[in-house]
Amino acid sequence: MPKGPRVTPEKPKDRKKVLRRLWGYLCRYKGMIIAALFLTFVSNILALIGPTLSGEAIDAIGTKAGEVNFKLVLYYCLLMLIFYILSSVLSYILSILMINLSQKVVFRMREDVFQKLSKLPVSFFDKHQTGDIVSRISYDIDTVNASLSNDLLQIATSIITVVGSLVMMIRISPILVLVFAVTVPASIFFTKYMTKKVRPLFRNRSAKLGELNGYVEEIITGQKTIKAYNREDYFIKKFDVKNKEAVDAYYNADYYGSMTGPSVNFINNMSLAFVSMFGAILFLLSHLSLGALSSFVLYSRKFSGPINEIANIISELQSACAAAERVFRLIDEEPESADAINAVNLTNVTGDVETEHVKFGYVPEKTIIHDLNLHAAPGKLIAIVGPTGAGKTTVINLLMRFYDPDSGEIRLDGLNINNITRKSLRLSYAMVLQDTWLFSGTIFDNIAYGKKGATYDDVIAAAKAAHIHSFISRLPNGYDTFLDGEGTSISQGQKQLMTIARAMLLDAHMLILDEATSNVDTRTELKIQEAMRTLMENKTCFVIAHRLSTIRNADTILVVQNGDIVEQGNHKQLMDKNGVYASLYRSQFQ
Repeated sequence: MPKGPRVTPEKPKDRKKVLRRLWGYLCRYKGMIIAALFLTFVSNILALIGPTLSGEAIDAIGTKAGEVNFKLVLYYCLLMLIFYILSSVLSYILSILMINLSQKVVFRMREDVFQKLSKLPVSFFDKHQTGDIVSRISYDIDTVNASLSNDLLQIATSIITVVGSLVMMIRISPILVLVFAVTVPASIFFTKYMTKKVRPLFRNRSAKLGELNGYVEEIITGQKTIKAYNREDYFIKKFDVKNKEAVDAYYNADYYGSMTGPSVNFINNMSLAFVSMFGAILFLLSHLSLGALSSFVLYSRKFSGPINEIANIISELQSACAAAERVFRLIDEEPESADAINAVNLTNVTGDVETEHVKFGYVPEKTIIHDLNLHAAPGKLIAIVGPTGAGKTTVINLLMRFYDPDSGEIRLDGLNINNITRKSLRLSYAMVLQDTWLFSGTIFDNIAYGKKGATYDDVIAAAKAAHIHSFISRLPNGYDTFLDGEGTSISQGQKQLMTIARAMLLDAHMLILDEATSNVDTRTELKIQEAMRTLMENKTCFVIAHRLSTIRNADTILVVQNGDIVEQGNHKQLMDKNGVYASLYRSQFQ
């Protein structure tokens, strides 16, 4: 199938919109969010009481010999121990709750992505690498998961700790709090500057990893061809380039992202030095007790520590936002256009297909089908032939409404297919492609999945008609033999015969074979066609074939060249005409 142009670099989304979308996912579990906020508040309040109790214990010791009140010191120490234990237990419960919450959110997000993939048009998959799509549904969502389970909890904890510590410091000494009037704004402005610098780097990191995964997926798929042409070194060099781009993107993002934390930590350490210096002066002037000064220093650490942690978290959030942006961009992709309001479901299909003045191109600037006019009468075998790139597969794409024509009309049983529901239209066709597809399951499941309620007798009859029954019978478990997703335990030709049996089993009114027998020998192909003509009696069949000798018995042969039907007729008529078809036919024997 001709591919559309690769997608141009995506414009960045508004970070606030991305965060609102993430918050929207979280709000689906409001009960868990409320419980998490409550546990966070209580556990941090308990932890914040500790420095006050520590200051009271120090004051109970006194500054002179013999002034120690051991009972009071022990009392405050026991209270601190109890509060810290309770805080730790609540933090542990909170961590488990956040892990469960993040897993639920990620499950829903991954489900939304997969459901969207099932609704996207074929054109989307023509324009995007499989590896990049897989990267979004795996790596990017996992990155979001890590941020939800750790970073959000840490941010909530930090906010409560910062606010609580600030209140306690103001209560102890409003004068000393003025130290933070300088250091906190400095931390905020520096963090904001680094955020703007780092955010594009994390976005580029996710994009480069997607490109690398896409390239690796292509190379793994084509390993046999690569080895056959002895081009391993060439693709290794290309991989090294892609790999270096991904590594450089990771390095740049992590390098500049890691600068934020230490820099903010330096500013916070300066604030601690100022607090210690000015606090000592206030103590000497008897404006502060030693216990109050000790408590203030501990609160200042609790106050500045979360600011430093938030600065470190911001770099991780940038990575999560970049990953979430790619996920939401996929979720926001336009789905396949909805059926027309007056669209009807096909019933009692006879298989009369007609196209009239159809024009189409995968991209606006390149028209592939110029003026397609054809008529396939019910129950006829229609062969579509022509040189590579002539538009044969494109015709099939239009018949199945994988793409809609730019102009013209396609009719089925006299109805414009735009006025037919896609589901009923596509269920009217059984389709077998050159690229076979089997899923993980038994041979029976792979053949029968297209028809609900298919019995073993139905499957065996279809397999016999496709000339694959004898091979399946020789397998140790017969039709219960398990196949992996790629069907690596059987040959390409055998996989193709299974997909043909699957199509024969489907209760469809029309059949499309797009180079479906390219991996079987000519004799088997002729037998399959004979069986198909029996099975598809009174049904319309479209066949695209390069081996013209195998479609000699077709009722009508359409010769497509440069997007137009240049000749049509049966084999004898076209050979007598001595035109394009005759030239193509004779070239196979020269």
